[in-house]
Amino acid sequence: MVAQGGALLVPAVAGAVEPVGIAAGACFGLLCDVLLVRALRRDAAPRVGLANAITWARCALVGGVVALVAGAPAGRGSVTLVVIAAVALVLDGVDGRVARATGTVSALGSRFDMEVDAALVLALSVAAASRVGPWVLLVGAARYLLLLATLLVPRLGAPTPPRLWRKVVAAVQGVVLTVVCAGLLGPPIDEGVALAAALALAWSFGTQIHGLLGVSPDARSIVAEPVDARVG
Repeated sequence: MVAQGGALLVPAVAGAVEPVGIAAGACFGLLCDVLLVRALRRDAAPRVGLANAITWARCALVGGVVALVAGAPAGRGSVTLVVIAAVALVLDGVDGRVARATGTVSALGSRFDMEVDAALVLALSVAAASRVGPWVLLVGAARYLLLLATLLVPRLGAPTPPRLWRKVVAAVQGVVLTVVCAGLLGPPIDEGVALAAALALAWSFGTQIHGLLGVSPDARSIVAEPVDARVG
């Protein structure tokens, strides 16, 4: 909670976010705290662990991005947003390494990492929509649309074998959206880069869904070993 407060304090002191943004960031952080504590209790985890603590710090930074997206005054906050998002992306390459180095790889840590990544991409897609068009919101919504589809087709929630190229495609989304939000490349290039990343993501999700729908019931009954899907 201290980290979450700090992530909201920085843009507030810089005058880059209005009270509505602070409220949005605080609500996001509280929701993440509740969900993570429930997950830790469900798994009877004795402690958070260093790797999850790093992911939790990234979650606090995402709360700062959410605050800026929801409440940045017109024409302000973009630099602060890019800096906070960049730090969160750099730390994305740390928690997985720490988990493997300390022997604390777990399904919970992998899921936590993935959901923090998804939340960051969603927030960045909202920020980038004003630069490249509303279609980029589909990039941020992709993870959540798949979750909704899982309610209708439960087999879409089955575990899939890890693929390095899919991890890379997922990691690229945050980087590309941060670059777009920075506005350093200019509108035509921003649109082209964002579109290329979106097409790669669509291919990743498409092949994953095709594989899940094409797997036989006997194959789906195989329980996969927990794999840490963190990039880095």
